Formats: sequence, structure tokens, C-alpha cells
Amino acid sequence: MDIARTPSIADGNPQMADAPPVPAQPPLIRRADYKPFPWLVPEIRLHFDLGIETTRVVSTLKVAPNPDAAADDVIRLNGDGLQVSSVKLDGLPVKNWEMDGPDLVLPLSAGEHEVEIVTEVSPEKNSQLMGLYASNGMLCTQCEAEGFRRITFFPDRPDILSTYLVKMEGPVAQFPVLLSNGNKVSAGESAGGRHWAEWHDPWPKPSYLFALVAGDLVARTDSFTTMSGREVDLAVWVRAEDLPRTEHAMDSLKKSMKWDEEAFGREYDLDVFNIVAVSDFNMGAMENKGLNVFNTKYVLADPDTATDGDYDAIEGVIGHEYFHNWSGNRVTCRDWFQLSLKEGFTVLRDQLFSQDMQGEAVKRIEDVRVLRAVQFPEDSGPLAHPIRPDSFREISNFYTATVYNKGAEVLRMMRTMAGPVAFRQGTDLYFERHDGEAATCEDFVKAMEDGAGLDLRQFRLWYSQAGTPKVEVSLTHKGDTATLALKQTVPPTPDRIAKKPMPIPLRLALFDRDSGSHDGEQLVILSEAEKTIAFEGFARSPVLSINRGFSAPVSIEREVSTEDLVFLAAHDDDPFARYEAMQDLVVAHLVAVCSDSLTGAAQEAGRKAIAGALRKVLTDDRLDDSMRGELMMLPGQTYLAEQFLVADPGRIHAEREALKVALGVALESELIALHERASTLPATLDHASRGARKVKAQALVYLAAGNPDVAAKMAAAQYDAAQTMTDRQGALMVLTGLPGVARTDRLIDFYNRYRGNELVVDKWFALQASSLHPDAIEHVKALANHPDFNLRNPNRVRSLYMAFAGNPHAFHAASGEGYRMIADLILALDPINPQTAARFVPPLGRWRRIEPQRAALMRAELERIAATDGLSRDTYEQVTRSLG
Repeated sequence: MDIARTPSIADGNPQMADAPPVPAQPPLIRRADYKPFPWLVPEIRLHFDLGIETTRVVSTLKVAPNPDAAADDVIRLNGDGLQVSSVKLDGLPVKNWEMDGPDLVLPLSAGEHEVEIVTEVSPEKNSQLMGLYASNGMLCTQCEAEGFRRITFFPDRPDILSTYLVKMEGPVAQFPVLLSNGNKVSAGESAGGRHWAEWHDPWPKPSYLFALVAGDLVARTDSFTTMSGREVDLAVWVRAEDLPRTEHAMDSLKKSMKWDEEAFGREYDLDVFNIVAVSDFNMGAMENKGLNVFNTKYVLADPDTATDGDYDAIEGVIGHEYFHNWSGNRVTCRDWFQLSLKEGFTVLRDQLFSQDMQGEAVKRIEDVRVLRAVQFPEDSGPLAHPIRPDSFREISNFYTATVYNKGAEVLRMMRTMAGPVAFRQGTDLYFERHDGEAATCEDFVKAMEDGAGLDLRQFRLWYSQAGTPKVEVSLTHKGDTATLALKQTVPPTPDRIAKKPMPIPLRLALFDRDSGSHDGEQLVILSEAEKTIAFEGFARSPVLSINRGFSAPVSIEREVSTEDLVFLAAHDDDPFARYEAMQDLVVAHLVAVCSDSLTGAAQEAGRKAIAGALRKVLTDDRLDDSMRGELMMLPGQTYLAEQFLVADPGRIHAEREALKVALGVALESELIALHERASTLPATLDHASRGARKVKAQALVYLAAGNPDVAAKMAAAQYDAAQTMTDRQGALMVLTGLPGVARTDRLIDFYNRYRGNELVVDKWFALQASSLHPDAIEHVKALANHPDFNLRNPNRVRSLYMAFAGNPHAFHAASGEGYRMIADLILALDPINPQTAARFVPPLGRWRRIEPQRAALMRAELERIAATDGLSRDTYEQVTRSLG
């Protein structure tokens, strides 16, 4: 599952009337308490009588005692807001069942049984978008993590693996297309304008992978021939008007299938593979076996409505969900504490896929930027947790950057230490050993030890210790010897104060200052708290390039001169290390300025050094424009704030903007020349044109700071001439931060041009909410009352409010108004969609790392939320953990 990489706030509480009340203190679930379920459910048959208002569900479970569990004379079947019509045991009605909270408990004697339960659900009232719900006249499901219990009573846990036979029946006019997991085995017409379809999934799967879609859809179809010669029918299902925008999605699916065979030896295992695009969806997408349900954001694209980034995201997310077919479906999780087993592994797989499709250097930089912007703050805040958590109150809150992105980095470190060939041997062994099983993170590590020949006894600490390790680095030189000293610390986190040293693989190179080259890269494993390494043969002190390729998810702390950073920015042959040198040059300068340790002439000298390094980037003919665009980007404010124990967001923003102004002024002619040169390339999707569009946007960003009048004219001209959404959005992004008629005219034009296209209107909301305009808060208030704003649509809520929460200068307004807006949103959204509401808590939860006045305001909003009666488990856990 991919996490999305929602009426007015006054609309009230539409929760289902029969949903159980949320306890004031949700129970704590511990990994150490795991026990196998006493009953197996080898087969389940489901019969759906479909309706938007009411759907009747008949579930028939074959159950048998689990020989690996303690015997029990009852079976507990999880439910959530379900109405029971009847219960049968072995074909006969029974009345000796009872409800224990939301769960149905049924006495069972030893041996095999057949349990039949009839329930009714109301899809149109399901605003949580978990279980079976309605979206634009269509019925669809989302069952991960615990949504299946909102459809029927079942042991809703990932270690219960069953084969599914699903029959759906409904009106042909309303639901002409009926889809579920597996292969369609039969279909037919029934009386009264109705029809039915039956689907069988032969591969045992957990209930979280169940899926159903019924609606008026059309499909782009194609086929794929697997490496063993099997023909697989492919389809991307959308609304009829969206069909022209599905070509890229289909191409991405076929690329994913081919790549997984070549890179990991994994072949698809059903006769059909279906993708369905849904506009109301909490996630990015979901890997249901053979029937992947996607947010429309990650399916629909054409050059006029999707940016180059959208194209890349669609390719990556489609790859991610397809790769889950093995890393998540064929081998699933024993329990939800093992979530990174499937998500971290699959993120690594989709990253490697995207590297091969888009280029390794730029993709690696993009992945690290996301990690630092989202996961590093998570690791240093109140919500820090290991990639394999020890406990939770609501599992939905652990679909985090730590589980996904840091989980991927942990596996990438294994790959770095083993090498790609041995790593593949380890994954082959993992799939061979655990195919058809519910496995654990330990199972993966053991397979990697045995298959790749690694000793991972100490490495297991990466699974149990939270926090981003800090590595202190110093390089000294004497005679012809350079001595590298390394020291690691793992900072305390809420779950644990004292931490043990972990193995940290660091790729490094030592550059000769005169030649600008090195004698080869080395891999150093820092396993101890401290380590010293001597390198001989250096008449002069070399320049150190360390953590090349971001070989470990750590924070490097070292005293490095401006001269050395400028050298690395110009000469380093590792693309990530060159990017890192540019970032470090800016970070060191801004940290010193914000700390008042760099003022006057020294500050001006620092700006000139950065301008000089950036000038080389702008004018280096050897650079690819895609890489040039990455090197042009300033470090984000969130990452800058991480450099301080207590950060002042207002000061960081002001100094970052002041540097941007200085660079825009100093490099105006080069930036204009770059924009003019890049504007001559055709509006195609090839690599060169995409790179040109990236540098055009970055050039406008600097020019808008240094010479707003010139930038406004250039951005308006770019907008008017744009043949792609990338150029149009890039120009509008700059214009939204500037006052004047050009801004207003283009915002009106953009809305009118794309009115009715939900995904593009989302962009219109997000651009204004994330802008540098001084009145951004007032703009967000006005947009919340716009006729197109819908609190029940997660995409629309994220486009406005998540963009705003990620806008440092507006969210951190000294008055605290930004904090109040997000708190008000959480309280309004929680009764409607708790999962989405809870994801807005972490920005407020950073209060301990913020200067005292703003921290008090942030904490007050968290306390106001916590004092509200009837909070969902999702929001309750996030708020109470944030308050600590």
C-alpha cells in the first residue's frame, strides 16, 4: 500500500449510528503478546447483494482448529459497525452467539465447521472510506489494515490466510462492471435487470487484501507475456471521460512486470491483472491481489494535466503496488508489527525500479530529500518508533515514513554490504522459504544471512532502535598519512534513552586536491562507537567525500571548510555527494547566520562562496539539466530546522529567503540565460526536455526573489506559452507568491481552464496554500469556503491543508493562526475520516523543537484537541503521544 506519496467543516458528524463508541483510552497492543489464532479459515465464500444505500453480505467460513495454537472452544470474529441478520453453524441457525464489543463470539466444538453470517452495511454512509464504501456512484473497498471487519465478521488479522470465492450481484445499469480478486470464473444475467459475476482467488491471502469494485467503468486493455510464456490480460478501469489519460499507467504496469522478472525473478501468477482508479481514497494505492485500487492521482496523466513529477509518481506507485504481488501478497506479514517487512522491502524495490527507468543519480537525490523532509523529523520527535514497532494503539498510525522510507534504507544497507548479486541470492531464498506464508522481519534477515552470506547479528538493532544515528567525522593529516576518525551516537527517543552502536556502511573516497580525482571508492563499516582508519600516500591533506550515494540513513556531523565544500561541489564524481556538498555549503551558512555566529563581512563572504558554486552549476555544460535542477535547489526549511535543537521557524525562513534574494541578484544574468536556453527545447516527455523544464522552474524561483518584476513578466509569459502542465504549474507556482495582476489573472485562467478536472483543481488549491504570498493564511481561509472544496474527499483536503501545513512561513505564523487552522481541521475531520485527520497531527507535534512562544501555541492546540470528547483511536493516539 502506498500512503498518499475530503462538505464544509461545519457539516457535522456523519458516523454510522451503529458504530461502537471509541474508548477514552484505546487498548495498547504489544508485539510481545502475539499468539497464533486458535482457528484456521482455509476458505471463505462471499455473496454480495450490492446497493449504494444497503449491501447485504453473506459470508461462509470453513474453519478448523489450528494445530500450532492453543485450543479454544469459541471463535472470535472481528466486526466494526455491522448489523447481524443471521448466524448459522454447519447449516443450522444458532442463537448461542454473542457480541463482545464490536466482535461476534461463537462457541465451537473441536473439529471442522462451516460458519455462515449474514450482515448488512451502508456504503453511502461510510465516510471513513474503510471497508465497503461509495465513491461517485461506484462501490469499492479498502481493507488494509483493518477494514475487512467493516464488511463482515472475520478474524481480521494478517496471519489468517484463506482462498476466496466471491459472487457479486446487482443492477446492470448501476453496476455494469463487477470486479474482485483473482480470476473471473463465471458470470450471467438474473431477473429484474440484474447480473452477477463470480471470482476465485486460488492463492491464500489475508483479509486485508480482499477487494471488490462495482460501477460504470471502462477499461484500457492490453496483455503481457510472462517469462514462462503465460499470457496475462491487463486492464486499467476508469470513468469513460478519463480513458484517454490511462496510457502511461498501462505502460508503467508492463514495465513493472518486465522489470520484476529481470531484477528479482518474480513472475505474475494469475490470468488477469486489474487496476481501478477511485477519486475518494485515503491512500495512494492498494495492492489487493490481482485487483489494485488506486487513487486517481496515481493513474491519470497527459501532458496538459500532469506534470513530469506526476508521470514519475504514477510509474513509481504502479510499480510499488505490482511488486507487492510477491513482497506482501505471496509472502505477507505475520502481524502488523512486521509492516516494514512488506512496505520497506517494496519501497526499496520501487526505488530501484524508478532508478532504472528515470536515472539513478536524480532518483537517489529525490528519495533522500523525502527521507530528510519527513522521516528525519519523525525520528527526532515524539512519534519516533523503530521500523518494527513494539506496541501501538491504532495500526493506521504506523503507516509512516519510518516504516516505509527508513525501512527501505535499512534493506538498502544490506544490499550495499552484500552487493547486488548476493542480495538477490538472499531475496530468492526469502521468497523460496516463505512463499504462501505470513512471515516476520526476522525471517527476512535470516534469509539474507543464509543467502547473501552476511553476519547480521548486530545489524538487527536497526529493527529495534528508533532515531537517526549521528556520525561525527574528522580527517587529520600528518606526513603522508590521512587519519579518519568516526564516532557514532544514536540519540534518545521517547521509547528508549540508551542505545547501542549499529553497523553503519559508509562509502567514501579521498580526493587529491591538485588532480581533482581519487584512487577509488571504499566501503567502511562503522560497527563500533568509535573507529579510526589510516590512509597512506597523501603528500597533502586530501578532501573527504563520505556517505556517498547516501549509503546509510545517518546525519553526518563534521567540520569542513567552505573551500572543501566548493571543491566537492565542482569535482565529486558521485552525483549524490556532489549534491550533498552544495547542500552542506548552504546548510552550514544558514545555521551559522541563524545562530548569529556569522555576520557582517563574513556573512557576505559566505553568500559569495555559495553564489560562486551555484554559478558553476548553472554554466557547467557537462551537467545534465535534471541533475542541474537538483543542484540548484536550496535545502528545505524542515531539514534546516532539524539542524537545531530548538528552531526558530521565522528566523530560518527569513534568512533562507534573504540568501535566495542574494543569489537571485548575483546570478540574474546566468539565470535568465539558463531560462532562455531551456525554453528552446521542445515540449516532449524525453529526458532532455524534462530536465529543461526543471531548470526553468528553479531559475524563476531565484529570479522571483532577486528581481520580482522581471520574474513576474517571465513567469506570466511562460504560463501563457506553456504546452505542458509542468511549465504552466511552474510559472503559476512563482506567480502565486507575488502580488499583482499577473497572479490574479493566471489563477483565474487556470481554474477556468481546468474546472471539473478534480486532480488539476487539487493543484490549484495546493499552489495557493503553499505559496510565499504574505496573505497565504487568508487565501486558505477563503479556499476552505470555495464551492469546490469538499471535506469528505481526502485528495481535496490534502491539497489545501497538507500543503498549508507544509508551508513554513504561513503555518508557523507568529500569531499561532496557522496552528489553530490545522487544529480546527482535525476536529472537524475526525468524525468523518479519522485516518486522514490523524495525519495532520504530526506538524503540531513538533512543538518541543520549536522556540518557546510558538511551542506554547502549538501545545495549546494539541491540548484543545485532546480535551475533545469522542476522538477516534487514530487521532487520540497521535495527539497523546505528541503531548507526551
